[in-house]
Parts: sequence; C-alpha cells; structure tokens
Amino acid sequence: MTLRHMKIFLTVYQTQHMTQAARQLCMTQPAVTRAIQEIESYYGIRLFERMNRRLYVTEMGNVFYSYAVHIVDSFDQMEKGLRDWDKLGLLRVGATVAIGNSLLPQALVQFQKTHPELQVRSTISNGTVLQQALLDNELDFAIIEGGILHDQLDRQAIGPDRLVLILPPDDPRVRQEHLELKELTGDSFLLRDRGSMGRAFLEHVFASHDLPLTPAMESISTQAIIRAVHLGLGISFLPERLVADAIRSGMVAAREVDDEPFVRDNYIVWHKQKFLTDSARALMDCFDQLSRSSD
Repeated sequence: MTLRHMKIFLTVYQTQHMTQAARQLCMTQPAVTRAIQEIESYYGIRLFERMNRRLYVTEMGNVFYSYAVHIVDSFDQMEKGLRDWDKLGLLRVGATVAIGNSLLPQALVQFQKTHPELQVRSTISNGTVLQQALLDNELDFAIIEGGILHDQLDRQAIGPDRLVLILPPDDPRVRQEHLELKELTGDSFLLRDRGSMGRAFLEHVFASHDLPLTPAMESISTQAIIRAVHLGLGISFLPERLVADAIRSGMVAAREVDDEPFVRDNYIVWHKQKFLTDSARALMDCFDQLSRSSD
C-alpha cells in the first residue's frame, strides 16, 4: 500500500469512473483498475461495486476515502514545505451566516495585521454545508453555531450568542409585561432555511417545550426576513448580532421571552485528522477572543 494507491483511489472516488480517472492521472485504465484491486486485496475489503458498467461506492469505500483524503493532503502540505506555506500559503475558513456577517470580517482584519502575506479564502454557508466541506477537506476549519453532526469532526467552544424574538414595531406585545413561548404558537414564523444551524436550534427549543414550529416563510437571507417582519408578515428569531442595527433603527422591535433564554454555543470545528498550522491556530485565537469580547 503506497501513497500512489491512495491518489489513484481518490481520483476514482471523485470521478466514479475508471476511464475518466485514468485520463486525469495519465495512466491506462487497466493500471487504474489493478491499483484499486490491490487496495481491496491488501485490506480484504470492497471499495466499489461494479454493476451495469457503473461504479458504486461501498460503505467501506466511504470510510477509506475519509482517511485517504487527509493522508494525501498532509503529504502534499509537507511537499510544499510547511515552514514557507505557513507564512505565504492559503487558509480556507468557513463560517455560518451569523458569524460570517459579524465576527468573520473583524477576525480577518485583525489576523492580516500579523500575517500580511498569508491568503485567507473564506466561505459563508449553512452549518450542514460547512461540515461536509470539512469532511471533504475543502476547508481547514469553520466557525459554526450550535451542534456538530459528525464524529469525525473535533471542536473548540468559543463565546456563545443568542437569538432574539423580533416583531413588527407596532406589535402590542413589545410593551406586554410578560411573554411566554407558548403564546407565539398562533403567529406566522419567518425562518431561516433548513440546514442552517439557527433553524436547527429553534426546532430543538420549540420541541423541548413541546410546541409546534411551522414556517410561513423560509429564506436564506436574514435581511429578507427582517424586511418581512417589518412589513407585518410574521415574527422571527434571529441572532442578536445580525438584528442589532435593525432594532436600533426602529425597523423591527425585540423583546425577551420569559421561559427561554435562546442562548446557544458556538464552536471552531475541524477534521480530527487535519493538520493545523500555527497560522491556522492564530486565526482560531482571533475568533475566540472576538467572540468573548462581543456585546
């Protein structure tokens, strides 16, 4: 078993086709097939099922991929020269929407003061997409709100945040002395898209109170939800950092819910087999410090 075998396997896995993999690798198709068979023989496993002239990845193939992709990446990092790469290379960072709109810009500005020649490529998406990108080695680490879905990922807690209930400015409940979560069940809920960590957190909170949560609108855009609340189309729960300006301007109103604080944990997340450079850890520290100093 060699690194060459792993690189051949990764190409076959990604193309799902022996001939296409051979073309990309500048090899013959029989040589690619033989390399896959050698891996299967060495470990006594089946990586692909071959049916109707198509390849289907087996469960063991997926497990082998999760190891091989990081072993090959670690070797490639070594080949490029870890010392120079840490100063002059590329960091790939992901953030969920709330963090991407608040902490990410501040962290990058602070980090680039001490690492001016290091390129940082950032991706803002929902937590489900980011976690899959970590598994596929498309990100070095990500900052994610709420829970982690995969055992292959490691995490470090940073400062928490909270969601706030936002209402139209003229909603009489803004001035109501007490408000419990069950009193909102008749409202139209304007929610983030499925897959977002904020949506998953809300669903968990409502389920813990044995209350339904059925959206009247779903959107990937926080600003679209704020605008819809302003126009009286419904109510929403959004990260406090993202709605602070809209609340200050009077576009929407916010208020506490007596029986639920809506506080959630945030995490720096990376693959357990990922090698983290000193630069990566320095940027992680920026996020950690900013998250704990944010209002």
